[in-house]
Amino acid sequence: MTDIVFPSWPDVAPKLISVAAGRAFADTVIRQGKWVNVHTREVLADHDIAIVAGRIAYVGPDASYCTGPDTQVVEANGRFMIPGLCDAHMHIESGMLTPAEFARAVIPHGTTSMFTDPHEIANVLGLDGVKYMHDEALMQPVNIFTQMPSCAPSAPGLETTGYEISPEDVAEAMSWPGIVGLGEMMNFPGVANADPKMLAEIAATQRAGKTVGGHYASPDLGPNFAAYVAGGPADDHEGTCEADAIARVRQGMRSMMRLGSAWYDIESQITAVTEKGLDPRSFILCTDDCHSGTLVNDGHMNRVVRHAIACGCDPIVALQMATINTATHFGLERDIGSITPGRRADIILTSDLTELPIETVIARGRIVAESGSIKVDCPHYDWPDSARGTIHLGHELGAKDFEITAPEGANGVTVNVIGMVENQAPTKALKADLPVLDGLVEGEGDTMQIALVERHRATGGVTNAFVSGFGYQGKMAMASSVAHDSHHMIVVGTDREQMAMAANRLAEVGGGVTLFRDGEELALVELPIAGLMSDKPATEVAAKAQALGEAMQACGCSLNNAYMQHSLLALVVIPELRISDLGLVDVRTFQKIPVIESVT
Repeated sequence: MTDIVFPSWPDVAPKLISVAAGRAFADTVIRQGKWVNVHTREVLADHDIAIVAGRIAYVGPDASYCTGPDTQVVEANGRFMIPGLCDAHMHIESGMLTPAEFARAVIPHGTTSMFTDPHEIANVLGLDGVKYMHDEALMQPVNIFTQMPSCAPSAPGLETTGYEISPEDVAEAMSWPGIVGLGEMMNFPGVANADPKMLAEIAATQRAGKTVGGHYASPDLGPNFAAYVAGGPADDHEGTCEADAIARVRQGMRSMMRLGSAWYDIESQITAVTEKGLDPRSFILCTDDCHSGTLVNDGHMNRVVRHAIACGCDPIVALQMATINTATHFGLERDIGSITPGRRADIILTSDLTELPIETVIARGRIVAESGSIKVDCPHYDWPDSARGTIHLGHELGAKDFEITAPEGANGVTVNVIGMVENQAPTKALKADLPVLDGLVEGEGDTMQIALVERHRATGGVTNAFVSGFGYQGKMAMASSVAHDSHHMIVVGTDREQMAMAANRLAEVGGGVTLFRDGEELALVELPIAGLMSDKPATEVAAKAQALGEAMQACGCSLNNAYMQHSLLALVVIPELRISDLGLVDVRTFQKIPVIESVT
């Protein structure tokens, strides 16, 4: 591994002092810009920034005294100088990209710090997978901090993962140089019930002086929520309404409000600040999940900040929520998150604080992007063969594997159905009356089949159920080896033969997403690394993802970013209904329920 060694503040303090005192010249000076100070919520015109050894030595009205003949001078020309943007909670794998290609995609959008939880790959490859992600992250020209995944499986007893994360794994990872804390603690019933394994992971993190990430996806704000907070999680990104945000910050947590490719939870929560007047320093912006199409076409954290402003947030307050608030939460306020002495020189030049065009991006003191074009290399890790070829079905699947047999003599049945909710992670627990033909339950109208195909241990297992909300028509099926969090394979379709074709195709290519209609493959996104990521450039992956979206629309699906919701249908820690390799799960009660409820 050729990681970039970046010096700490004490490592370079003599250089910082010499430049600030005028005894030495800066490496770079940004001249005559508007300094956006996120500590004081001020905009100060006609200021300079002096940089040496990748850190800020001086911010003030005139840095000419430390500008030498070899100093690089960047003319701000009156533009705003804002801190590089921080994504407080995200999963790189959701972009279908490796850390290197994810960094390449987001740097031009002004993201210079990311707090990533690689629990997707942890479910497939265990601690080794986390280490691969961590090592490639350290190689990048921006700051990618890794949170050690906490929950693989996320709901013990309700799913089977490729690997399990143990408290010993967590304790080991806390000693790695790029680990900043524990990833989202999704097993909220485990914490509320004082599960020894969950508490051991939290304890290892707290004793290492690092931050415990939260994930409380229940609407219950009573004793269970109180018990969860008492267990130690320090933040939460699963809130969907103002009451959720207020409850969290009142209990000393940070409310992380997300805008991902398919999760739109800022508008409904930011009113806690804009209307209720709560202190904004307890609120943080994040993306959680962004696919490559969003990154290439719409942006990253710049998109989130713009959205918060459009929802009525003061622009500088929104910037605080994407810079200093995040840094403070993770104990890194003295290293990132503001344009002040000693901090990493992560700076954006922009001509408008509301529209936020990202014109120049400086990371660690050097220009990394200008006018949407990246100017640096993002080195790749040499991924081993063990990280590829992870789709193990056990046998070639056929239409029979996707049959749902009705009780003998039944002409119709009432079934439990997973109901999609556009732009939200939660689903609805619905019921539908379906016909029985030749002893098999058949989908009807918008109610179609969903299957969870085991892909880690070649068991040949297939769990079948029903889903509604996609709107697919004709004989089609879509399969994905991205299936949060256990990452088996999710297949949704209107025809069992097409479902088998789609699943077998992913086994053939080593993972990804494919869509079949009438026996023809309409779209394919290859994800050979753990069945989750491509090491191709974001533009290539985004083009294939766009073709997938167009194919979904051609089959009748009009949902916004429906692929993201498809990939979450196995996430057995978010209500109401989910599917796992062990059956249909009611996440309100954390119990398995039958697919067929009664005979009609």
